[in-house]
Amino acid sequence: MEKHLFDIKRAIDDSIVTKQFILNDKLFLGGIDNAIALCVDALRKGGKIWFAGNGGSAADAQHLAAELSGRFYLDRQSIPAEALHVNTSFMTAVANDYGYEKVYSRLLQGCARQGDVLVAISTSGNSKNILEAVKTANAMHLRVIALTGKTGGALEGKCDVLLNVPSNDTPRIQECHILIGHILCENIEKELFG
Repeated sequence: MEKHLFDIKRAIDDSIVTKQFILNDKLFLGGIDNAIALCVDALRKGGKIWFAGNGGSAADAQHLAAELSGRFYLDRQSIPAEALHVNTSFMTAVANDYGYEKVYSRLLQGCARQGDVLVAISTSGNSKNILEAVKTANAMHLRVIALTGKTGGALEGKCDVLLNVPSNDTPRIQECHILIGHILCENIEKELFG
């Protein structure tokens, strides 16, 4: 019955420790505050928030876009937000014709506008398609918020706000990414409709 108790407690403890590091890091908390401000400013000016990630980070991207375009706490109008991977016909066509590294950058080229925000989610910070999307976003004068792991990877220095979770453990990083994403959603909603 208690076969996995040690591993269960270790995972929970590691998650708490990682979040405690963030809680005590004034620069990191300031980065979250800056990310909220970037999103609110873009939305007030008629912009949109785009989310991009792979695997579990794609699930987080879609989850967070839905929290904004649907609702979080408040019954209010929809906030323009979309995850870049949700059109599978587009994704598979572009991956086939141009390569997987172009799937997000190409959609940004067609749909995003100057002043929009890209939230790029990559635990390593090195995903080629995410880096291409950030490169395109920068060229189009989008604001870029990156959620990564400890080092920031190749995304470091390529975004307006880097929120590099102080961990090298993918599950712990992803748990913090969804926490940060929920904080963004709550405060964006509050600023616009609270």
